[in-house]
Amino acid sequence: MSSPHPGDGPTPPPDSTQPLPPSPYVPYDAVGSPQHDPSWSQQAPHPEQAPQYPTHPQGSAYAMPSTPPSSRRRGPGWAGAGAMTLAAALIAGAVGGIGGGLVAGGGDEGEGPSIVQRDGSPAERPDGSTAAIAAKAVPSVVTIRVSGGGGSGTGSGWVYDDKGHIVTNNHVVEAAGEDGKVRIELTDGSRRDAKIVGRDSAYDLAVLEVDPQGLDNMPIGSSDDVVVGDDVVAVGSPLGLGSSVTSGIVSALERPVSAGEAGDESFISAIQTDAAINPGNSGGPLLNGDGDVVGVNTAIAQVPGQQQTSGSIGVGFAIPSDVVVRTVDQLITSGTAEHPIIGVSLDRRWQGQGAKVLDEDEVQGGDAVIPDGPADNAGIEPGDVITEMDGRRVTDLDQLIVRIRAQAVGDKVTLTVQRGQQEKELTMTLEAAEEN
Repeated sequence: MSSPHPGDGPTPPPDSTQPLPPSPYVPYDAVGSPQHDPSWSQQAPHPEQAPQYPTHPQGSAYAMPSTPPSSRRRGPGWAGAGAMTLAAALIAGAVGGIGGGLVAGGGDEGEGPSIVQRDGSPAERPDGSTAAIAAKAVPSVVTIRVSGGGGSGTGSGWVYDDKGHIVTNNHVVEAAGEDGKVRIELTDGSRRDAKIVGRDSAYDLAVLEVDPQGLDNMPIGSSDDVVVGDDVVAVGSPLGLGSSVTSGIVSALERPVSAGEAGDESFISAIQTDAAINPGNSGGPLLNGDGDVVGVNTAIAQVPGQQQTSGSIGVGFAIPSDVVVRTVDQLITSGTAEHPIIGVSLDRRWQGQGAKVLDEDEVQGGDAVIPDGPADNAGIEPGDVITEMDGRRVTDLDQLIVRIRAQAVGDKVTLTVQRGQQEKELTMTLEAAEEN
């Protein structure tokens, strides 16, 4: 896959691909979809100019800031009223809880209900329980408040290291632009000004820097160790309600997710979870049973046909921690992140198994296989169909793209290709896309 921006990759003729359908992974408050240039075939994504890659019949949406930017996205009309309704419900619940506590006191022995006393402090919970995980994690999860020319809103983030770096989603802070304001709010209600260190729309990640005094960084686990069925906990600020904790399981792995507006999409081989994730959860951590970060919550599903997302329907997506660590370290070091490519143009019209490289005569002003690129050096030719990557089946071009993007620049991958009646196994080294 090449990086599809001017001068860096081939541009097929307008009739070489079908018009791209709207991506099912769009900002949660977007209505309709932007127009796309049908001349672009499927290529390696680039944050400045990339086609949309629909991957699933159901829609998905960013778990956007609870008050979305006004200039680029339409805010949901229910957000403010919904937040007030929730606040009223919380107050009513608190009053009811106090009354209930008084009633449940019981009388002398034998005259009332038996009271089972826990050993130790009432606040203690077994290791690995959701309560124990939450107690350790919540102080290191922050609410992010953004205002700027692109609008205002809230999202989530978490403490990455002892230098005051905070990890969040790019779409949480992008509304700040060049001159906007970003602040974090801690669990005690105090706020600190934050500086954007770097952000990357292709992986939908951003790094902030704040005064590190009193902050505890979160332990990070390897997403490669995660399996379907693992218990997970999500922490964040849905609808601006800070320090909210939800739990569930890992529902699926390597779910191809592309989300965002035209030219500003992210491409994720995502962890799918049924832990409730709502607008405002974006950027918050997804934790395993040991309380380690294994993902960054970034998107939620949208029921097909709905114009805007009303909340969690039990299908949320997180960026795997292995990708997060690699990207965040690059953002801290240089302010930018590398994006691996293989240097081919893929055919979205292809209906068969795998991902098909365009034939040479379908490309105008470029090449189906970039000369001296990773694919060319490995022996891939125009018209080849990539059917496997590292011994695992490739079902379509979307899956191939997110698998490539989950790798690091310099990694070696093995591709199985079908060329006519022959099957070949080729090894290539991934290279970095040339960024504008």
